[in-house]
Amino acid sequence: MLILHCPYCGVDADETELAPGGEAHLKRAGPDSSDEEFHDYLFARENPRGVHFERWRHAAGCGKWFHAARDTATLEVFGTYPAQTTEPPREIRARISVRRPGWTWREFS
Repeated sequence: MLILHCPYCGVDADETELAPGGEAHLKRAGPDSSDEEFHDYLFARENPRGVHFERWRHAAGCGKWFHAARDTATLEVFGTYPAQTTEPPREIRARISVRRPGWTWREFS
């Protein structure tokens, strides 16, 4: 069972208390974007086997959105952090690098 720590209320919540929100750290398509850019924003998502950054909502708790770094193949959780954070915190990226040698953070443009 997937258990994530809510960084707002401090609860370790299991997946029945959470609602998934898709990929984290997406750059929104602005009003001057092309149809292709808007299409990609809406529909083009990463779906990797391995390290992935996701949005989750503590639906049965405080109701707030947060981000989680986890491995989609093993369900190993590397950490959670507030949704307002624009990129994964350095300590979470370091934790991933230690456990997954060769992994590097890919910034989203």
